[in-house]
Amino acid sequence: MKERVRAILLTDHNTMLVINRVRPGIAPYQVLVGGGVEDEDTGLEAALLREIREEIAGTATDLRPFHELTNDRGETEHFYTAHITAWNFDDRTGPEFSRDDRGEYLLDEVPLTADAVSALNLLPPQIKTAILDALDDGTLLTAA
Repeated sequence: MKERVRAILLTDHNTMLVINRVRPGIAPYQVLVGGGVEDEDTGLEAALLREIREEIAGTATDLRPFHELTNDRGETEHFYTAHITAWNFDDRTGPEFSRDDRGEYLLDEVPLTADAVSALNLLPPQIKTAILDALDDGTLLTAA
């Protein structure tokens, strides 16, 4: 079974980074930075740090397990919170960015508020609920 890793990337500005996905014939939606764990990755955190480097040319610190779920394809998804201070979306290198059939990837900073997170079409929906719960009980902001 494939494993995936994703990061709730928390900035110094009380925001989190999300990738807006715009694909033909599908309503726009947002995802967190991350992707599949590869055989050459030495573990989940190493895979996540690689994905962050590839997708946003960023370096994250303070990785902490946040949530785990099984998605519709039967893959285990591991979500972490992480602190990020620098990134450069123009320098991304992931293989998905070179394919014309994948649609657009647009990076956005979203305020860490219930209203802002509620307004997102964040996938998978279970992570949106987990983030809202953590905002409500204050645990997400302490991770920031």
